[in-house]
Parts: sequence; structure tokens; C-alpha cells
Amino acid sequence: MKRIAIYCGSATPGDPRYMELAYMVGETLARRGIGVVYGGGRLGLMGAVAKGALESGGEVIGIIPEALVGGEVANTDCTELHVVKNMHQRKQAFTDLSDGFLTIPGGVGTMDELWEAVSWAQLGYHSKPVGLLNAFGFYDKLIEFNRHMAEVGFVREAHRGIIIDDQALGPLLEKMAEYVPHRTIFEMKAEDL
Repeated sequence: MKRIAIYCGSATPGDPRYMELAYMVGETLARRGIGVVYGGGRLGLMGAVAKGALESGGEVIGIIPEALVGGEVANTDCTELHVVKNMHQRKQAFTDLSDGFLTIPGGVGTMDELWEAVSWAQLGYHSKPVGLLNAFGFYDKLIEFNRHMAEVGFVREAHRGIIIDDQALGPLLEKMAEYVPHRTIFEMKAEDL
């Protein structure tokens, strides 16, 4: 993987572990020669990921909607900063510019990005790994819920492994690098669905 899209929060939680984690993710990717594609902001975990990567000599490509450029939210320190019209274009750019997706802690926007990456993988719009860094057990309940959706029958057996999770970044990146694309919905026939 030459570039990974990072999905994370723009908030700064009271617990400093989250900001430290975000910085470490950017730093680690840069040291491994993996570029960061992210939301283009300078605040919260987003800003910490970019700072970690930039301070370690890494490539950082920010994708930010026009509406968020004002108010000194945009990170002009990025290697490249792309300003797009809306969130749809932002998420398409994440997919176009990256070789995989890595979600670290975040809120509603982060969940939107994660689930779109998973949905697009199921359908066949991309065949890239979708990683979930479950640091501090942050995503325990989401992983449990995803398993529940599969057990009930809303996630097909072929798609149960789309979300690749781990509690540590190193093993997660290794799992993502070994990812073998699954059979997509576009490849299936009606009787398979």
C-alpha cells in the first residue's frame, strides 16, 4: 500500500490518548513510506494524524470540502490540499487516491466514511482493504454489531471479513497488506443474493 485513507474525528477528546494515537498513526505510516490521504483539517485527531506524518517526512494529501476551508480549519501544511465541492466528492477522492482505508476513533462523520467504504467494497466499487483500529476498545460494540448483522443475515457470508480489525496498528497494517478481495455483489447472481 502506497497510500492509506485515514478516517478519524476532527474533535479533540478530553482523554489525551486519542490525540497521541492519531499522531502515532501518522508518524508510523510516514516511517513505513505510506502516504496519508485524509480530510484536510488541522483540528482534532485529523490534525494530529497529519502532524505526525508531516513531522516524520511523510506525504499528506488533504481532501476538504469548500464549506470547511474557512474559519482556519483547512490544514495548509499538507503536501497537497485538494478543495472539493462536497462530501460526496471528498469520499470519492479518498477512494481514488488511496490503496486502503484505516479508521481510527471518531464520530458520526467517521462512521459515515467507514460504512461507505464497507458498502462500496461489498458492491464492488473498490477491492481495497478496510481496516478498523480498535484502540482502547473504542470499537468493541461496533465490531459486535457488525457480527450481529452477519448472524441475522444482513451481511452475506462472503462479506463478513471486509472489516479488518485489530487493537494494534502494526498487526492491522499487516492484515490489510494480506487482504484478498472477496466476491462482490456485482459478481453474484440473483440466487446468490
